[in-house]
Amino acid sequence: MTKGQIESKISEAISKFEIEQMGRGPEKIRTIIIQDVIFIRLKGFLSPSEKNLAQNREGVELIKKVRAALFENARMSLEGAIKSVIDVNVISTHSDVSTKTGEKIIAVVVDKNIEESINE
Repeated sequence: MTKGQIESKISEAISKFEIEQMGRGPEKIRTIIIQDVIFIRLKGFLSPSEKNLAQNREGVELIKKVRAALFENARMSLEGAIKSVIDVNVISTHSDVSTKTGEKIIAVVVDKNIEESINE
């Protein structure tokens, strides 16, 4: 597979993961591989209730706490989704949510330089 094909397949797997584990999928998703890091940017993933809740600081904090807890509980499934596309071991995963833009960023650090392995 080419780098673009791998990125596309990871996007598909993560979108499916979001639907199954978080209850809804994003409106848009983009995956970018840079050496041994996979960046996934999801847009439009907040529910209408979360958007409403995000109108004040307490609501924003609550959304972030709940989303972080859901992500941590589903971490193994996320790693499995990535491993279903490309043979790597996940070293760490990081995620943050912007209630202002409705975006979520996931960064996944893996055990090898994916770009180099594609070019071999």
